[in-house]
Amino acid sequence: MEAFADVALLSRLQFALTVAYHFLFVPLSIGLGLILAINETRYYRTRKPEDAAATKFWVKIFTATFAIGVATGITMEFSFGTNWANYSRFVGDIFGAPLAAEALLAFFLESVFLGVLLFGRKRVSPKFYMVSAWLVWAGSCLSALWILIANSWMQTPAGAELNADGTEAVITDFFAAAMNPSIFARYTHTVDALLIMGAFVAMAVAGWYMLKKRHSDFAMKTMRIAAVVGIVTSCAMIVFAHASAVVVWEEQPTKLAMMEGMYDSEVPPLYAVGIVDEETQEVIAPFAIPGGTSFLATGNFDTVYPGLNELAQTEEYSDMVVEDMPVNLVFQSYHLMVAMYGLIMLTSILVLVFTFRGGRIAKMRWLQWAAVLSPIWPFIAIQTGWITAEVGRQPWVVYPSMTGPEGVSLLTADGISMSVSAPELWLTIGLFIVVYLVLLIGWARVVGRFIKEGPVSEEGAPAADATADVVVVEGNGGGAVVAVEAAAKGGE
Repeated sequence: MEAFADVALLSRLQFALTVAYHFLFVPLSIGLGLILAINETRYYRTRKPEDAAATKFWVKIFTATFAIGVATGITMEFSFGTNWANYSRFVGDIFGAPLAAEALLAFFLESVFLGVLLFGRKRVSPKFYMVSAWLVWAGSCLSALWILIANSWMQTPAGAELNADGTEAVITDFFAAAMNPSIFARYTHTVDALLIMGAFVAMAVAGWYMLKKRHSDFAMKTMRIAAVVGIVTSCAMIVFAHASAVVVWEEQPTKLAMMEGMYDSEVPPLYAVGIVDEETQEVIAPFAIPGGTSFLATGNFDTVYPGLNELAQTEEYSDMVVEDMPVNLVFQSYHLMVAMYGLIMLTSILVLVFTFRGGRIAKMRWLQWAAVLSPIWPFIAIQTGWITAEVGRQPWVVYPSMTGPEGVSLLTADGISMSVSAPELWLTIGLFIVVYLVLLIGWARVVGRFIKEGPVSEEGAPAADATADVVVVEGNGGGAVVAVEAAAKGGE
């Protein structure tokens, strides 16, 4: 029953809920933004009506997703000022610049050129329209950069020092803070995962049309684009994931120890599956590759890694209580993420091979169903990767990394606001669940309608005259599109 009244735990649970939900839509908007831009580039070259219809189809899905992503992102800002007020005071001087840059440079870039895509097909030149599609995608990637700069600083602080009374981190070098030791590895790893997600959603849509024997030309073209993007990004992930592992090894030793369930110093093996017995401090696994994790991080099979018990004895990590560490959770989330990558790579290879071998996928129902289900793999990988990154740094919300400024760290328990009570947190968690469920159902119905309608050309079916009705609600950062729905002229 103590957990039900633990303000720190409930604050973390509430924020985890909002971030995980928000991260349903961020991967889709960034990943599908690339698919949209590629389709518009194809239309610019071919000038075929069916290619224009394909772009129009992805613009509608992208806009609906972008709208919900903006709306769900705003709630996190309120959490910073309420549940996490102490944390906001500590990092406010650091986070002000990147978050302002995200709103002023990235969000408005994305929003302005999305307006061109929605309303400018007949008002701007074809080249400008195509460039706008790429700028929408670039804006979403730039937005991710500024957000990840802030998040990476929490993982590996740099360019800052404590103020005189030790209650706030004060920026001393903006570029050092922005280009902190983990930003490049984290940004490339994250954005590549989001592009994989977009490719697999495109695969799913194409596979669905193949199963239903509808829009066959669109389905095959989309499957080819998705297959190429999927295999390229999946192969690139090997490089980016390795870079991330190296950064964790160099900067966050307690996280790496939890990822591999290491309580005592050892040359860590590589586990495929297993469970951590936190009572006996042992990993129970059917098999393991001796020194496998050592090889992935350092390039050799005999590097000794410090375990949690040893790290807890050091000055930097003395605040860590080993018995309270969520080791099994981090171990399971990390290994589930790796397992999902195996399915991602397998699916990418199968779709690529049977799409470009005479379009054989059009007759392979089992592979079409695999394509329809395939977004599950990157979705689970993204969510478990986030859990690994965020839970793995506990009990710190600002981690005392190996190369970080001396004293610049903050325990999670010290970052929450004690003026927020457990009943208030339970109430907001319940309200968030209800509101988010309504939003999810609304988004699914709108996107489902777009998919049911399919890509329609200007000269095609009556639905070809569909226009976008957009409702704009003023909010932080100048406004957020909160509802987008296609309405056929003279229709409903």
